[in-house]
Amino acid sequence: MTTIRREVLTLPAAPLGPDNPLPPLRPLDEAHRIDERDRAGLPRDMARQVGYEPLRSLLPAPVRDGYGRVREPREFDALVIENDRLRATVLPALGGRVTSLFHKPTDRELLYVNPVLQPANFALNGAWFSGGIEWNIGATGHTTLSCSPVHAARVPAPDGGEMLRLWEWERLRDLPFQVDLWLPRDSDFLHVGVRVRNPHERPVPTYWWSNIAVPEDRRVLAPADEAWLFGYERRLRRVPVPTHDGADRTYPRNSAYAADWFYEVPDGRRRWIAALDEHGHGLVQTSTDVLRGRKLFVWGTGPGGRRWQEWLTEPGTGGYCEIQAGLARTQLEHVKLEAESEVSWLEAYGPLDADPEGEWHTVLRGAEDRLEAVLPRTGVDAAYEAWRPHADAEPGERLATGSGWGALEVLRAGWKLPGTPFEEATLGDEQRPWLHLLHAGSLPEPDPGAPPGATLVARPWRDMLETTAATPVAEYHLGVAQWHEGDRAQAVRSWERGLKNAAARWPLLRCLAVADQEDGHHERAADRYAEAFDDLCARVRDGAEGSPRVSGTSGASGGGEAGAREALPGSGGETSWTAAAAALGGEAIGALLAVGRTADARAVWERLAPSVRARGRFRLTEAALLAAEGRRAEARAVFDEGFEVADLREGDEIIGRLWARLADEPLPARHDFRMRPDGD
Repeated sequence: MTTIRREVLTLPAAPLGPDNPLPPLRPLDEAHRIDERDRAGLPRDMARQVGYEPLRSLLPAPVRDGYGRVREPREFDALVIENDRLRATVLPALGGRVTSLFHKPTDRELLYVNPVLQPANFALNGAWFSGGIEWNIGATGHTTLSCSPVHAARVPAPDGGEMLRLWEWERLRDLPFQVDLWLPRDSDFLHVGVRVRNPHERPVPTYWWSNIAVPEDRRVLAPADEAWLFGYERRLRRVPVPTHDGADRTYPRNSAYAADWFYEVPDGRRRWIAALDEHGHGLVQTSTDVLRGRKLFVWGTGPGGRRWQEWLTEPGTGGYCEIQAGLARTQLEHVKLEAESEVSWLEAYGPLDADPEGEWHTVLRGAEDRLEAVLPRTGVDAAYEAWRPHADAEPGERLATGSGWGALEVLRAGWKLPGTPFEEATLGDEQRPWLHLLHAGSLPEPDPGAPPGATLVARPWRDMLETTAATPVAEYHLGVAQWHEGDRAQAVRSWERGLKNAAARWPLLRCLAVADQEDGHHERAADRYAEAFDDLCARVRDGAEGSPRVSGTSGASGGGEAGAREALPGSGGETSWTAAAAALGGEAIGALLAVGRTADARAVWERLAPSVRARGRFRLTEAALLAAEGRRAEARAVFDEGFEVADLREGDEIIGRLWARLADEPLPARHDFRMRPDGD
């Protein structure tokens, strides 16, 4: 039967760094949008779900962009689930990622295991890493919990052994979820019971995809004759499987560019997907029918896809693809979860041996027969029914602790959520001001030595903010909640009221600057950004307790010599103030350049901390600033010296666009992250 033990996993890892302290007010930068030309031809249920409340904002989740690319050995707490056949390794501090699934009888790793931990900008809110099995909940894209801790505990398994329960509160949709993992006696398959609950008195859009990284030298099998093909040109097309445009696309290396292949599995057909090597060995994932969708993601063999593969790991590491399973046909859809209801299913992961070569239907029949022999479809259904009574079992020994946001929501609403306790002991500093608002009816004054803390935007919290004392901090958070709900005029009024008596003006000025940009008032936005950066530098210069020590004067328009310098080692506000200056400074430079105010942009640049200016993102900003000043040779020299934009966004072509302004030759390979054909 399953045993669970703690281990320490040591990996070369880049630190995550601090979260961005600025609330993400801009519309979601989402690459996975459908071209309007393709909507008319979709099946009716699919079209309805594509249009059903797609995510438009990251609020209240913070952007995670504080990581770099310098990797050093780092220890991670791991939880190992094991029987005599399989060994699964889980990282609870990193979203509960299953980082390894090892089959002992054949001495084979079934997953793609990344030998490093390198965050990159692929999650909805930034930091994400590749490899293993990840649990994606929330909205189209990789979950905001990719690099966040989840709760973990031992729970009795259906067969009398032990089960590992992972659970958390997903903040984008305000939904609790759990993932139960166990290995039945003598089983070659990891069983995974998943439950998502909606405790609200209203329907909520729901999203789930389990993403499984496997080596890309495989053939991917799924019981389908058609697929919905989606690429980074944002076109969605129904295409035949396995051959499309002259090549068998079930071999990941037969695609030149990154693409999603969402398989159209017929109703009534068993849900499964497998990736087999040339010898017929590999991994299969299957589930109960609720988990409808199956997908293959490929990076492609083009230079951009190869560069991303290198970017996410280290030279010499084999490439990977992803096989996936989700609640809908595609990841462009959201499913309605009715009020006070839940959705649950069971997945199974294990080895499969079958012949991958030959005519498509013959290969599928052989693989399906082999799967039925080692794990019957009725066995998966029976395992699900056996697990359901255990889903409410109260956790035993706690093995890891997640966030306190679930505890705050449970306190606010008085919900009873058997099996997933969100205990008051998990409340931390981020929740403390909101706990005070809940119990005392007011928000405490913020710490003068730190930037503003986390904000909440759900309607119940907005209602509390509207009835509390109209202090600057309350107006700041109320404006963010109003903005999130689409009430932009009210948000601007709240921020303007808060600004009248605010000691620290820069957070409110920045919010107003974003509002100006969204309304097309770019000159006024630039003015407010300049004023906000001046105010931040003044607060730092005046010695807010724990903030970076600076000297001299500031002034975006005046070109002051000093600004947000590095904190002294050990100072309490070191990371938060540096993060605030970097985030606000980067936005301010962009706003000033957009209206041609290069001198003012240069003044902001000069006052950033040297370590901030040395980051790859700001080296790119420096090149753009030099180009705007007409110093093309110096801008080109920045490229020649080399830089790495650690937080380059999936699908972002900013580097290539700037390069095209500076040079006639092709974009250097180290900067080529293009995920679509030229001209699309």
